[in-house]
Amino acid sequence: MDCKDVRYAMERDYLSPYAAWSEKTRGRRRPEGPCPIRTDYQRDRDRILHCNSFRRLKHKTQVFLAPQGDHYRTRLTHTLEVSQIARTIARALCLNEDLTEAIALGHDLGHTPFGHAGERALNRVCPFPFYHHLQSVRVTDVLERDGKGLNLTFEVRNGIVCHSSGGNDKAKALTLEGRVVRLSDKVAYINHDIEDAERAEVLSERDLPFEAVYVLGRTKSERLTTIIRSVVENSGDDIRMAPEVEKAHLALRSFMFEYVYTNPVAKGQESKAEALIEKLYEYYLKNPDRLPEFYRGLMESFPKERVICDYIAGMTDQYAVSQYESLFIPKFWSKE
Repeated sequence: MDCKDVRYAMERDYLSPYAAWSEKTRGRRRPEGPCPIRTDYQRDRDRILHCNSFRRLKHKTQVFLAPQGDHYRTRLTHTLEVSQIARTIARALCLNEDLTEAIALGHDLGHTPFGHAGERALNRVCPFPFYHHLQSVRVTDVLERDGKGLNLTFEVRNGIVCHSSGGNDKAKALTLEGRVVRLSDKVAYINHDIEDAERAEVLSERDLPFEAVYVLGRTKSERLTTIIRSVVENSGDDIRMAPEVEKAHLALRSFMFEYVYTNPVAKGQESKAEALIEKLYEYYLKNPDRLPEFYRGLMESFPKERVICDYIAGMTDQYAVSQYESLFIPKFWSKE
């Protein structure tokens, strides 16, 4: 019996009947031979962890645009915090932790530079809807590995595409592991964004709504513990928390949208970021020959507008700014 078969046996003995067992995966878009050591979900996790798009997350905005300080979240640290919360819940519920981790690590691979500001800009200028969760799956299916894609399993792809509503509030992952990641994403960003907002002096702890902190707790640790315990204690055939905890969680989320996510101090530079993204899109729409060779090749299979979005969405914040400067900011002439 090889290592993979041992793992399958362990899953049958340990995992909940509601869990997604590795040996029952719906498989990949392109069939592959099995790995003697890892299950398919472990292989997916590793492919995501080692791909280019995952590394670029370290230079993409979470909430605060180009913050001056080492302790503000980036899209990468957000992803790692989502993974930690999701894995904790999955382990406590005896769900498939490998599948959960793979979905969590891949859920934001398609996020644009400058966070949701970049997403809004591309959604506005493109002739089709642009949402980062759909782009994340396109990254894994098409863009990684020089156009070959990561060829992930159905369950991981489904969890990634369903982690955010993106105009479809009824989107729901088919696995409980995918639903755990969707909830963990919201829990993570609300609570770590509070911490970043306090660091930026956009708000203070005493500003948080009493009806929320009374139930959840005043510190990030207390709130996460309350929510995670509630999910574990109330979930079965679906992922849920106690009604009073969910009400407090939603109150805190509403507060953040009103006082942080639309705060002019926190978001004052976003209009500039959106204008920058739109300007890049317009330029490459008129000059597709200036795209890198890989993206020019993609235009043989996909519409030009789609490929331009692929290129811009894959940029880090710094790279987008440098491209803008190179294209639109005059350089001072020097003889040297």
